[in-house]
Amino acid sequence: MALILIIDDDSATQLLLKRTLEKQGYEIAIASDGQEGLAKAIDIKPALIICDWIMPHLSGLEVCRKLKAIAELSTTFFILLTSLDSLEARVQGLDAGSDDFLCKPIEMYELTARVRAGLRLHELSRDLQQQKQLLEDELTEAAEYVSSILPEPLIHPKLNIDMRFIPSRQLGGDSFDYFWLDNKHLVFYLLDVAGHGLRASLPSLSVINLLRSQTLMNANYYQPSSVISSLNSIFQMSDRNDKYFTIWYGVYNCQQKTLTYSSAGHPPGILLSDTQNKQIIEQKLKTVGVPVGMFPKVKYVDAYCTIPANSSLYIFSDGIYEVEQVNGYFWGLEKFISVLKKYQQTPQRNLDRLLQFVRNWHPNFQFEDDLSILQIDFL
Repeated sequence: MALILIIDDDSATQLLLKRTLEKQGYEIAIASDGQEGLAKAIDIKPALIICDWIMPHLSGLEVCRKLKAIAELSTTFFILLTSLDSLEARVQGLDAGSDDFLCKPIEMYELTARVRAGLRLHELSRDLQQQKQLLEDELTEAAEYVSSILPEPLIHPKLNIDMRFIPSRQLGGDSFDYFWLDNKHLVFYLLDVAGHGLRASLPSLSVINLLRSQTLMNANYYQPSSVISSLNSIFQMSDRNDKYFTIWYGVYNCQQKTLTYSSAGHPPGILLSDTQNKQIIEQKLKTVGVPVGMFPKVKYVDAYCTIPANSSLYIFSDGIYEVEQVNGYFWGLEKFISVLKKYQQTPQRNLDRLLQFVRNWHPNFQFEDDLSILQIDFL
């Protein structure tokens, strides 16, 4: 049985509406002014409200505006009862959040018809809200699962690795990992699947499992281009729900202090090194190659560099710098690199501090895309 709240300062109108709707099988609650109606609506959470427009203390428009701002009452169907029949009045009511209107004098057949229609819409809105909440809960659980399989920070005599993963409002496809091939070769990589939702996260999880178990067919794990080529042969878009991904993959030789790397459409790794006069030298580590899954039989290449002592390598997804400002401009990679240089000179560096600075640049402190970053400090 649906619960309907009638808010009206006229006792005759209250009685008429109450008797008519009770005959239709509805449960009726009464309030005699706007303030009482607002308090009662919050308390009993009715499915539908019929509210007079002109009342002392709090008008029907004010009641409607306040109720629609309450999340628990956002799906309650609100009918304004009014003798005002002008277009301007209706526009004003709709702007306040009213769902429908009833004009005085009230036609009872019209009343019951509008109540039935309003209750149907209320049920539909409530069902959609519940489904949305279930989906959001599932995405939250999925994000927690992705976070749970990502590696912990690494502390080693030769290097330290720190990392952060911040899911966006919609779960995306960022992931990263590191693992030892032997006692001197360390692999670290970061990938970003296009799109959002569970469909974007599944390929990401598959790549982690394949690389971590070293079961990728025809791949030389010491050769980054070989690994990316093998991934490209497996994760073609036509076979993987039209999803492709970018990746940066590197192999570090701890004894020789050399890095072999390859990338596929991914932002460059940024290597920052100190000079004797405390200047920061920047190197962008990137190779030519389209994202994995776009085209078959793509040739990927390797690049090599020697890692200076006391330098740091930053690998990240583009969600960290593709931040649109209020003025419509994007923050951009070069702006982020300038921030990294200042961060590199900060004593006791901490990625939380870096991300807080990035977050401050975002209009709503919320990221539209996943954000992932690895910080590798070479000792």
